[in-house]
Amino acid sequence: MAAAGIPPMSKFVNRPFAGTPPTTVQCLNSTGFACYSPSQFETAYNMKSLYQDKWTGAGETIALVDSFGSPTIKQDLATFDAGFGLPAPPSFKVIQPVGKVPAYNPDNSLMVSWAEETSLDVEYAHAMAPGANLLLVETPVAETIGLQGFPQIVAAENYVIKHKMADVISQSLAAAEASFPSASSILKLRSAYIAAVKAHVTVLGAAGDWGETSPSDASESTYYTHAAANWPATDPLVTSVGGLQLHLNAAGDQVLAPNVWNENSLLGGPVAGGGGVSSVFGRPSYQNSVESVVGDHRGVPDLSMSASVDGGALVYMSFKGLPGPAYYIIGGTSEATPLLAGVIAVADQYAGHPLGLINPALYKIAATKGETGIVDVTTGENTVTFVQNGHTYTVPGAVAGPGYDLSSGLGTIDGASFVPELAKADQW
Repeated sequence: MAAAGIPPMSKFVNRPFAGTPPTTVQCLNSTGFACYSPSQFETAYNMKSLYQDKWTGAGETIALVDSFGSPTIKQDLATFDAGFGLPAPPSFKVIQPVGKVPAYNPDNSLMVSWAEETSLDVEYAHAMAPGANLLLVETPVAETIGLQGFPQIVAAENYVIKHKMADVISQSLAAAEASFPSASSILKLRSAYIAAVKAHVTVLGAAGDWGETSPSDASESTYYTHAAANWPATDPLVTSVGGLQLHLNAAGDQVLAPNVWNENSLLGGPVAGGGGVSSVFGRPSYQNSVESVVGDHRGVPDLSMSASVDGGALVYMSFKGLPGPAYYIIGGTSEATPLLAGVIAVADQYAGHPLGLINPALYKIAATKGETGIVDVTTGENTVTFVQNGHTYTVPGAVAGPGYDLSSGLGTIDGASFVPELAKADQW
């Protein structure tokens, strides 16, 4: 039930629901997995009162960066919006700033996987910021592991930043720091994040879907047997987004508190929210308050959002290479990242200006008595166990508890409080 093909990180249930979107109960009865709609997520993250007051991300632009993209994304978003009663985005543009993307091939599993990823990114950034503009940034070389694809991604992001095309950049992609030739090879790829800080653009990065390990080859058939955190989530100039499992009723109310996403046993490991400490970047000053957890290193994630497949997002896809045009259940920190991107776009509108690097503000909010926008996550862990080359390996993760931890970060968000608190804390 993991995603077809190979990277990117989204994981989906290959049991389509044609026609109208299914309910949570229908998903459970058909697949054994819960599924959630945009409305349920909006309620779970307490965003609806903001929308009622016209804080929808209007005037802001979210850029979603994906290799190859999807050949049907515009019509799929329109079907998604019609199915869930969402307005069309004010603007939805697709650009290929660093070269034409190869023609879509439904027999190419990598292209199919990136089309799935693109659908998830676009639809759920829009779901959380229904008034924001969308910019899909397609690149012609697949990001898989190590340097592969990253020069093109960085060049595309630099183009977007230079031309003032986005306020938030969402990256549902990652590779283990250990998969790069050297630390210096990572440092040479940071130009877009440095430019983003100067231009007050917020950049988000998925922490990964493998607990505290990561794939060691491009086919995702072998994994590091030790802790291996993922870049660009580990970059201090990027907000790292981890994964949670939500437990919602039909209205979207939380019947249980969220826990760290860990479906290692359910889906066949390693499958859990990413976390850990960087081997490349030292502890940034904004993490001094959590030095007891991260030590001298950059720790990830910063925040966490929904990522589980059991409780996954309903995504509409119609491109060839799948069983058919339908709604599918998808999870992963590839879901968590665009969800948070939508919330940040709403906060940008609320603040009246783009917020840029939000990490210092996040840790300030978490440390401020009486602030309720960041909600601590205190249950779950991201230890993973898997069989590789005939041997069973366990990569220990972190157990969630009070305060910051390396499985949920600072926690998750209550939008109605988080948006104004972030806007207030992130003044420049």
